[in-house]
Amino acid sequence: MNDFRLPLGDLAEGFIDVLTDTLGWFFAIIRTVFLAFYDAVEFVLATPPFWIVIVALAALAWFLKGWKLSLGTALGLLVIVGVDQWDHAMESLALVLVASTIAIALAVPVGIWTARSDLASRIVRPVLDFMQTMPAFVYLIPALILFRVGVVPGIVATIVFAMAPGVRLTELGIRGVDKEVVEAGHAFGASPGRILRQIQLPLAMPSIMAGVNQVIMLSLSMVVIAGMVGAGGLGGDVVASLNRIDVALGFEAGLSVVILAIILDRITGALGSGAGRRRAGRKSSSQATGAQATTAQATGAQATSAPATGASATSAPDAAAQATTSPTAASAAPAADAPVPARTA
Repeated sequence: MNDFRLPLGDLAEGFIDVLTDTLGWFFAIIRTVFLAFYDAVEFVLATPPFWIVIVALAALAWFLKGWKLSLGTALGLLVIVGVDQWDHAMESLALVLVASTIAIALAVPVGIWTARSDLASRIVRPVLDFMQTMPAFVYLIPALILFRVGVVPGIVATIVFAMAPGVRLTELGIRGVDKEVVEAGHAFGASPGRILRQIQLPLAMPSIMAGVNQVIMLSLSMVVIAGMVGAGGLGGDVVASLNRIDVALGFEAGLSVVILAIILDRITGALGSGAGRRRAGRKSSSQATGAQATTAQATGAQATSAPATGASATSAPDAAAQATTSPTAASAAPAADAPVPARTA
């Protein structure tokens, strides 16, 4: 019994070897595309002076949430500049943006597919469990073999690790849409695609935005792990501080990661709450329109009843006249009933 062993590791290694031999050209194309995407984003973030980027992000935060988030964003980024981690922070931010964008672009369609098909949901769910529970370091081994050392293995490992919450929350949001609303869309003859675009996705947007937030947060949590395979950025500084037992460098790089995480979390949260407020505003507007219509109907009913009211007012003098004559009639009635006195001889 001690000699029994399942050759799962050998099978996985053989599978990676087959992929490398047969699809090496395909992975080379993916590496080129991902690297070009990363270089473009990193160029936009790192080339301008730091104060331009700070002003742009603070303006975005002010537009989405208000002056408090804008002020906090500016102060946090100034702290990163103060500890001389700006360039590395922009490299890590570029990696997070690239990886999270690709992960969201893959997760949302898969979530829509699983929400519309129970069979697809049953198939995809164990795959997502595997992706979410497998240690992130394990993803780096085949990524290094397929994409070589550099930033691309970190991007690929980040995509695989961060994609699962986006799929789950997209499916949850679409399945949570009120079935009566969907049935009303079918009753009006809307196509499935139109129901998805105009009913299900708008109503599921809070859940989808929560998935986007989780994807970005998990992507940022992979920064340090990506630094172990040559991705650089703040993760590279954390790894270097660990190798040298440099407390100061490790604290400064870790603090910069925390600041980026808080800023991204608040901005994406503001995006989700802003969409919810817009939907609530549209709902209240529709309710106000319905109330106005009801008021107009009531006003019309009152206008219709006005002639009847005039007629009642016109008949009031007659009623008063009847009330005036009623005492005479009442006094005449007893006189009629009184006995006639007998005539005397």
